[in-house]
Amino acid sequence: MMKKYFILLCVIVSLQAEEVYATFTVEAQKSADLAFSSGGIVDRVLVDVGTMVQKGEPLAILQNDDLKAMLQIAQTTLKYAKKEYQRQVQVKNIIDKAKFDQYAYKYESAKAQLHYKQALLDKTILKSPFEGVIFSKKVEAGDVVSGAMIRTLFEIQSQHQRKLILEYDQKYWKSVKVGDRFSYTLDGEDKRYEGVITKIYPTVESDERKIKAEVLTKDIKVGLFGTGTIITSKRDAE
Repeated sequence: MMKKYFILLCVIVSLQAEEVYATFTVEAQKSADLAFSSGGIVDRVLVDVGTMVQKGEPLAILQNDDLKAMLQIAQTTLKYAKKEYQRQVQVKNIIDKAKFDQYAYKYESAKAQLHYKQALLDKTILKSPFEGVIFSKKVEAGDVVSGAMIRTLFEIQSQHQRKLILEYDQKYWKSVKVGDRFSYTLDGEDKRYEGVITKIYPTVESDERKIKAEVLTKDIKVGLFGTGTIITSKRDAE
């Protein structure tokens, strides 16, 4: 009796299941176009196409000897402004308040100048925003870059994390939901893969009347494409 009930339940579920055809392309889960925010002459290029980089790793450096010198001057100025301020703190109660405020101002101003000079120096070092791989390099040592005309110098993408960008007919906009399974094959392969829809785009593509969705995966070459079916449920759509 229980066996018959189980078979009947499976039949009901299968009748409720709905398969939605979808095509997809493979994109990196993270990608970015990188450029300097300040101008100058490129002193060193530290990576090439295919280089694996960590978050915060330097990729290229502008000539910055003048800014390093300015930073050293700011550090020295702060050092002595702090000493003078600390001496005045010891006699604060017996000196003119306006005079004490002048020393406090010089000390705070010196700290602000140091932060400013450090920020200028930091802008001459282009760093990776996340762990990934460089897949495009458009700069060499000696190139001139301009902060007023920012151009992409490197393109980076996540090393392993990928996402499938699905497209399916708009008529299924009520049926497909986040969490639905996606069974798919890559073009030219027989192997079948499975994933789960993690995001559905909120608008319909006006040209082809398609809806887009995302499925996260790993270690598939960016740019590949394929087809598959979204396994959804008519019951859930009602």
